[in-house]
Amino acid sequence: MSFSSDDSSFSSSTSGKDGDSELQEFLLIEKQKAQLNAQIHEFNDFCWDKCVDKPGSKLDSRTETCLTNCVERFIDVSLLITTRFAQLLQKSGM
Repeated sequence: MSFSSDDSSFSSSTSGKDGDSELQEFLLIEKQKAQLNAQIHEFNDFCWDKCVDKPGSKLDSRTETCLTNCVERFIDVSLLITTRFAQLLQKSGM
């Protein structure tokens, strides 16, 4: 199966389970990309509101430091929550 990222169309050179598994893998990757983009937009919005008082042509060092720390903490918390949920799922036998 070949995928074209230019026009989001694909053509199948295989049929049956091989094509289905490739399609499922493609869809999973696209879903992960969409989730990553959504998370990036979420912390952009949050950290922008928290750190940027008034936009200018350049970031001052205080704003840059605030944005860096904010994004790093946001990622740390996201990873912590993801790890904790994975542990809970593993304990429950799912």
